[in-house]
Amino acid sequence: MTAPQPRVRSVLLRHVETMFVGLHGNLFGRVPSPGTKPRDVSPRRRPSAACASCNDYWRRISCFTFASNSPVRMGLVRVLVALAPLVFLISGCVETLDRAVDVKEAENASIAGFGEIRTYLDARFDEAPEDITNWAPETKRDSINALMISGGGAGGAFTVGVLSAWSIARTRPRFDVVTGVSTGALIAPLAFLGSEYDDTLVHLYTSGVAQELARSKRPGGLFGPSLLRADPLRQMVEQFITPEILRRVAAEHRRGRRLLVLTTNLDTQRAAVWNMGAIANSGRPDALRLFQDIMVASASIPGVYPAVMIKAESGGRPFEEMHSDGGSASQVLMLPQALLTSAHRLAPMKRANVDFYVIVNNALMPEFAKTPDKTLSVVARAYSIVIKSQTQSALTALYNYSRLTGARFHLASIDAQVPYSMRDPFNTNYMRAVYNLGYAEFLAGTLWRDRPVFR
Repeated sequence: MTAPQPRVRSVLLRHVETMFVGLHGNLFGRVPSPGTKPRDVSPRRRPSAACASCNDYWRRISCFTFASNSPVRMGLVRVLVALAPLVFLISGCVETLDRAVDVKEAENASIAGFGEIRTYLDARFDEAPEDITNWAPETKRDSINALMISGGGAGGAFTVGVLSAWSIARTRPRFDVVTGVSTGALIAPLAFLGSEYDDTLVHLYTSGVAQELARSKRPGGLFGPSLLRADPLRQMVEQFITPEILRRVAAEHRRGRRLLVLTTNLDTQRAAVWNMGAIANSGRPDALRLFQDIMVASASIPGVYPAVMIKAESGGRPFEEMHSDGGSASQVLMLPQALLTSAHRLAPMKRANVDFYVIVNNALMPEFAKTPDKTLSVVARAYSIVIKSQTQSALTALYNYSRLTGARFHLASIDAQVPYSMRDPFNTNYMRAVYNLGYAEFLAGTLWRDRPVFR
């Protein structure tokens, strides 16, 4: 049987529930309104002893109603009997999965049929994936180049400008590892595949199509699951993440290159690191859908877009996990925290050169602005400060790890204050301005810094 659409189901169930409430009042009596005479109110019949021991709602209705010979009440009972199959039919067609019942079940969860396609940013060494060769870069060269693209919403156009200029200069590496968070997760697969996808990224981030992401407001606003609908974002992802892209990512994964994306599991408060190449290379028919779900989840700003439910299982029991913006956990997907706090090198060969290229799609410097004394304005301003501080701390950790292990550190960020308004989050003029900034600074040779600079 084909299940009714979610909105249709909810409307039908709501109508049936309303009818039952009304019928309940007619059957058991109603509360008198001011000015109502006592004789106009249906008396509340006291339940019999049999009813007192009855826990079944439907049997209680029978006990109350059949004790009366009222034709009206008997007619209402017939309506209830007629509606009951409809209720069971609707509810029977609804396929819903539970959530994890406790932390143990949640932490032992996996994605059925995909193997070890994810780990966690806070995983200990003993919790690392058993098939580590499927995660570590395996290139035959004597160097490792890693590109890390941060979150930042519309600021992702800055990365697109950098990549475009890098391609023009013909010095862009063939990255062994590419990671992405939030808007960086949307860019990462195409950056991973190379310069031939620059035009697609330029279109997505500078043509104005991104403004559609903010034009699908959800009824209910602050009282619903999100301010905006997910449809435009999902449609955009599905448009450029195609079966062909999946095949190409899988081919690069087999060559030893790695593509990683970060989401935040809201139930467990843990940052999930997804091996997108392993997903693409799985050969499963649902691989494309999972790949797209992860990208949408990573870019779903909490409260602005709804979280994405991803099917998982633990101990043979299926349930759903709620995943949202990876930037809630970390603005940049760097290295596992256990590795960052150790002296272990990313490259096993002592003579191998490791280069970390980090592109931050935000300003790291303080930005002065008069904050309106309004609730949402204050919350938004405070949130931006938290994001900036979080990013600075993460960059400091990666820089210290680089110095400890001999890796080279390269950082690019939006170092000019470009006018921006939260009321128009995907403003085309802003996106073109930061695109041009990244493009021009790269070609001028002023883009990269070899240490974090926050002022």
